[in-house]
Amino acid sequence: MEAIQSKREGLDWPLMRDNVTRADLDAVIDYLKQDEPILTHAAQVRAFEREWSEWLGVKYSIFVSSGSSANLLTLAALKALMGGGEVIVPPLTWVSDIAAVLHCGFEPVFVDIDPRTLGMDPVQVIARLTPRTRAVFLTHVLGYNALTQELLEELERRRVPLIEDVCESHGATFQGRRLGSFGLASNFSFYYAHHLSTIEGGMICTNDEEFYETIRMMRSHGMVRELDSSERKEEYWETYPDLNPDFIFAYPAWNVRSTEINAIIGRSQLPRLEDNIQQRTQNLLLFLNNLDSSIYQTNFAIEGSSNYALTLILQEPDDGLWHQVAAVLRNNRVEFRRGLSGGGNQLRQPYLRRLLPPDEYKKYPRVDHVHFYGCYIGNYPTLPQEKILQLCDLLNGLARSRGRRAA
Repeated sequence: MEAIQSKREGLDWPLMRDNVTRADLDAVIDYLKQDEPILTHAAQVRAFEREWSEWLGVKYSIFVSSGSSANLLTLAALKALMGGGEVIVPPLTWVSDIAAVLHCGFEPVFVDIDPRTLGMDPVQVIARLTPRTRAVFLTHVLGYNALTQELLEELERRRVPLIEDVCESHGATFQGRRLGSFGLASNFSFYYAHHLSTIEGGMICTNDEEFYETIRMMRSHGMVRELDSSERKEEYWETYPDLNPDFIFAYPAWNVRSTEINAIIGRSQLPRLEDNIQQRTQNLLLFLNNLDSSIYQTNFAIEGSSNYALTLILQEPDDGLWHQVAAVLRNNRVEFRRGLSGGGNQLRQPYLRRLLPPDEYKKYPRVDHVHFYGCYIGNYPTLPQEKILQLCDLLNGLARSRGRRAA
């Protein structure tokens, strides 16, 4: 009976556990016990923005309702300040990155991925730069750094802004600096299963004051009263004396504010973020070091990484082996997401097939490989290392059994 129960339970490995802890909830409860606590964004949001900026190493951060909201506002501010044109985007990313490009009237330009980083191939990015390029919107996938010095220098030389999507890569670094501090702006997601979670939430970060002030207005209906700068407020008041100063709308924008409760959870989690990142990285190394590298890809560029989820990709296309891998994961109750970030090759999705030539997705073979022969598996600080070793043994066993059949 015990053996049957064990088989049914398998490894019992979800994508995430314990991301919002009892301590986080207690911090919220303590706040709610105050007399008349403010719930909409106020002092707690401001404090979280300040603390996040200090942790990341940037001047400004703006807390919003989600990582997708962060994507949208960043592209909207880019459009308002720089006008329309092309934005270079990856085919392996979450849909909201590309959706924001489309919603804001930019033309998306795609390049294939670098298999070792899963981010855009920097050589291809440089080759696709034109006078119409308004930004490179680069996603750091699953905790891996996608920046190179050559790419940064070329973008600076051509004065093309870099926007970093760091939603899956909190705390990852390049040359000792945290990702999200290199470009004009960066976006973070605090959704469940990310390194830091506020249940729902996101952050936009920048060192550019004008960009920051534009985002602050766009976060809250485009209202001028959201500006930090008193001088800029006065300029609007003087320019539009016929308007109530509290209700001047500089942009036709949105309401994507978050709340004090979300900010409290974020502030509670921030002090343990570094330890969580370190444990996730140790889990990744254990996983990759124990996989059979003749069958599974293990040569990822892990320097500076802050793993979001364990990456499992076949070295070569093999439908039969992939079906066996998926069966092992399902039979052992190991939750996984096929295709890696965003479900794989975004160019295969209906919303892009309606906009692009019919066979456009075939031009990107590297991302197509991970689309069909890759997945990610949950990684979290409390993941028992013995489960990682057990899973590696099961996966390597598939390779051994195939070798015996071939012999």
